[in-house]
Amino acid sequence: MTIVIFVFFLGYFSGSIPFGLLLSILLKKKDPRNLGSKNIGATNIARINGWKLGLLTLILDILKSFIPVKICYIFYPDYLSLISISVFLGHLFPFWLKFKGGKGIAVLIGILFGLSYLYGTFYLLSWLLIAYILKYSSLAAIISSISIYLFTLIQEDINYSWLILFFNVFIFFKHKENIRRLFNKTESKIKFKK
Repeated sequence: MTIVIFVFFLGYFSGSIPFGLLLSILLKKKDPRNLGSKNIGATNIARINGWKLGLLTLILDILKSFIPVKICYIFYPDYLSLISISVFLGHLFPFWLKFKGGKGIAVLIGILFGLSYLYGTFYLLSWLLIAYILKYSSLAAIISSISIYLFTLIQEDINYSWLILFFNVFIFFKHKENIRRLFNKTESKIKFKK
């Protein structure tokens, strides 16, 4: 029981670190909670504070999930699902920000790399390709999340397919406003040149 509590809180605490917000405050940049999509994730940080800060946020958000999942993968493999879920929920619902966190894509990438380099690479390349072609970060996230789930089914990986399905439910919930804007054709596009 003690190890279960330790693993859960390790994952939740790591996932709840709001790097996008912390970097914006430390570097005296615009508060992401008040501008753009009002989200603390990498896409909104890049939109309002520049691509360099957005990229740094993305990398740190990936690492904050990758590191605890990989540690658990090595030392506590029986608790992989638990730490993956707790990291993910920590990012989406951080206690420090009144449970208003990111949308889960960067931490999902970190989790996938922690579980399987094949899955992490598949998701990341899918996102990059779709984002480049369609120019919508949210649409790339949604399609890639569906794709990785289908990929695990093709691989007959029951251990991870249910876990990714769990993540997808929250990803769709967190992207409901984006989905509505996509249908209304008011969703912001990615400006790669900028």
